[in-house]
Amino acid sequence: MTVAMVLLAGAGLLGKSLYRLLHVEVGFDASHVATLQVMAPENAYPKPENMLPLYSLIKSRLLSLPGVEAVGMTSDLPVQCNCDTDWIRIEGKPFHGEHNEVLQRDVNPEYLSTVMNARLIEGRVFTDTDDMKHPQVTVINETMAKKYFPGEDPLGKRIGNGRLDPDSMRSVVGVIADMREGALDDEPWPAEYFSIYHGADDGFAAAVRTAGDEKALLPEMVKAVRGIDANLGVYGEITMEDQIGGSPTAMIHRFSAWLVGGFAAMALVLGVVGLYGVVAYSVSQRTREIGVRMALGAQRSAVHRLILKEAGLLAGLGIALGLGCSVGAGVLMKSVLFGVRSWDLSTLVGVAALLGAFALLASFIPARRAARVNPVEALRSE
Repeated sequence: MTVAMVLLAGAGLLGKSLYRLLHVEVGFDASHVATLQVMAPENAYPKPENMLPLYSLIKSRLLSLPGVEAVGMTSDLPVQCNCDTDWIRIEGKPFHGEHNEVLQRDVNPEYLSTVMNARLIEGRVFTDTDDMKHPQVTVINETMAKKYFPGEDPLGKRIGNGRLDPDSMRSVVGVIADMREGALDDEPWPAEYFSIYHGADDGFAAAVRTAGDEKALLPEMVKAVRGIDANLGVYGEITMEDQIGGSPTAMIHRFSAWLVGGFAAMALVLGVVGLYGVVAYSVSQRTREIGVRMALGAQRSAVHRLILKEAGLLAGLGIALGLGCSVGAGVLMKSVLFGVRSWDLSTLVGVAALLGAFALLASFIPARRAARVNPVEALRSE
């Protein structure tokens, strides 16, 4: 019973941790979004300018598919990694050669506002005019605004590389709420978003918001993009919800929960069967005692309570020891828990109640059998 309590508590903590992880605030609307990765051959698209017509063509083809409401493009989809970073320097602020590292994402105008439904805090997002013919602008996330512009309005501030080279300078035109670009259990990093028309790359992702079933749309998206150019590499088609649920962090938590849950289920069965066996054996060894009690006037309900009380004592002792061990096990599991305390009270109480209910059920049948003992036959058998 103690081992069952520890394993059930561990499974409960991991299950609750997995639920919290999959329901963490990601900063965007993942429903009805289908995505795929595109890789353009370098020999066919040698310069960034060559990519712009491809972007336009992919966007128009995907928009023509039934149910598609908006098409976004980005250098990196969210909930993947805190990678593709940039070292920045802010014009007018003291600089001592430190590495101010932020995430860099290249996106088209529709990606933030329409496809991901990112929440705009102030300013604006990109428009079609934010191209190579116009000065560079950037949209930053809330974490970056708080870290590099504390207590001031970041709009209009200029950001560049470590040398503040003129061609690296861009003005902040908007601030959005944090989108979780890295793992689900990572804290949001400072991030800045560039117009994809300024930083065209031969590898990018297309994200489509649809009014219909996003899974059913994936094959049509692949077919539409490959129809543009047979040399395009199209791969990794997946819905945004599946990408979140299948992310490495989610998979690790899910595997841990299922593994410990499986052992907990076996421990529960063995504990309940073991308790049943102990109580049943005890009843069989005490048949004469029970017969004497009943011959002297003991009621069946009293015999019933006697057996349940002794079984409850065994189960209660096991659960009490298990509670103490569960807290210790939870502390050891702290590094794999997310959003759950190692001594989460609701989990421990719930598991104890569940184990107690099964223990009561396991001891009920032997107790009922004991209460039905015929005192005459019990004494005669002796």
